[in-house]
Amino acid sequence: MQTVVVRTSGATRADVIAVARHGARVLISQDALDALAASRAVVDALAAKPEPVYGVSTGFGALATRHIGHDLRAQLQRNIVRSHAAGMGDRVEREVVRALMFLRLKTLCSGHTGVRPEVARTMADVLNAGITPVVHEYGSLGCSGDLAPLSHCALTLLGEGGAEGPDGRLRPAGELLAEHGIAPVELREKEGLALLNGTDGMLGMLIMAIDDLQRLHTSADITAALSLEALLGTERVLAAELHAIRPHPGQAVAAANMAAVLKGSGLTGHYQQDEAPRVQDAYSVRCAPQVSGAGRDTLAHALLVAERELAAAVDNPVVLPAQGRVESNGNFHGAPVAYVLDFLAIAAADLGSIAERRTDRLLDKNRSHGLPPFLAEDPGVDSGLMIAQYTQAALVSEMKRLAVPASADSIPSSAMQEDHVSMGWSAARKLRTAVAALGRIVAVELYAATRAVELRQGLTPAPATRAAVDALRAAGVAGPGPDRFLAPDLAAAEAFVRDGRLVAAVEEVTGPLG
Repeated sequence: MQTVVVRTSGATRADVIAVARHGARVLISQDALDALAASRAVVDALAAKPEPVYGVSTGFGALATRHIGHDLRAQLQRNIVRSHAAGMGDRVEREVVRALMFLRLKTLCSGHTGVRPEVARTMADVLNAGITPVVHEYGSLGCSGDLAPLSHCALTLLGEGGAEGPDGRLRPAGELLAEHGIAPVELREKEGLALLNGTDGMLGMLIMAIDDLQRLHTSADITAALSLEALLGTERVLAAELHAIRPHPGQAVAAANMAAVLKGSGLTGHYQQDEAPRVQDAYSVRCAPQVSGAGRDTLAHALLVAERELAAAVDNPVVLPAQGRVESNGNFHGAPVAYVLDFLAIAAADLGSIAERRTDRLLDKNRSHGLPPFLAEDPGVDSGLMIAQYTQAALVSEMKRLAVPASADSIPSSAMQEDHVSMGWSAARKLRTAVAALGRIVAVELYAATRAVELRQGLTPAPATRAAVDALRAAGVAGPGPDRFLAPDLAAAEAFVRDGRLVAAVEEVTGPLG
């Protein structure tokens, strides 16, 4: 099993994916343990002084005006975890919770939060035991961090609340900790606050969305090439010299991908030879690299933000060990992450929209240049892929609604102390839904385009598109023929796209795509 080492200098996207999705073990480095001890010494020194320090010897948020004596400080830290674990709604996915916990651990180990080494060790032990706290859909406003989600994770460290064991069963957290030999944490000054004050949930979901969208953009380039081929379009619009005169990097990559997939095709270039000669292809075909490329450039910006956030230590207050200070700040505000989560939802919606337009064109006998209506075996007796496109259209419509930005909203909280919030958690949750929808939309285009290519009898597809067709058929997704129960085929096509088999099959011929 892979091991991810947590140091003081942040983590990588690959680390997050390994822990969240693949169950990698977590090891805290000695330099991180030393940094934890050093920052804790600063907190202990300040806690011994009579002057109030936010988060150490005061209440929280709008209640920060009260000075808390030594005898109540442990209770104060327990109480903030219990009271803030106030989420509602469905449970969020296991991978999201693991990303959330790992990223909080990453910040703890930065040496800027003031928790003791044993707190970080306990969090690592919980991750390594495969224990997943119950975290609910609603509760974070994306400011002061993902408070409710992180509080539910912290509650598990106290041995309270519910959690999912490695076997997938929900059980009391205390039982699961005991079963794995993990002692519940007894919190001290600042530690409760440090466990729940970060952008970790929205960042974790951003990193996983980037991972998914990178694969989906390449998949969409492949399905766009398949549709161009099935529509007897021209590959001349993909020439590198055309894209060089509008030098958007993502556009050049998308065009190069499509050109590589179509290399050697016997179907392209017939656009002026069929019964309805065309001077040029429709926008959904001709402009595919421009739309996919713009999404790729949006991804590049999101990646930049994610890398910066991975390098950050997000907490309030933060410990500055070199100066012996604990200072309040606003670094927990989720605006940088929230914006790019929304940007990605907009770009994904447009990529889904253009893919649906190509599918509709493949099914319309008036625009498909000789293909049968709805790609049906016996049109009229068979409906072909008519309703598959309906499903795709419904998904596109949903993605348009999900593209409305969450980060443009704000709602005051904490008696107006927290009077402007980012709504980044909400932006992340809707992006996850949008990414799943995009995978299904691309799968429907793949299903239609591969059938259409096979119906072009007497013309030879490109070796790469032939490989895509063959791999899809080998995966149990049927080709042209009489009407059949479509839902299982579409689900199998979705899995084929989602797990990367489409890209892998094509790259066997083309080599690595961008």
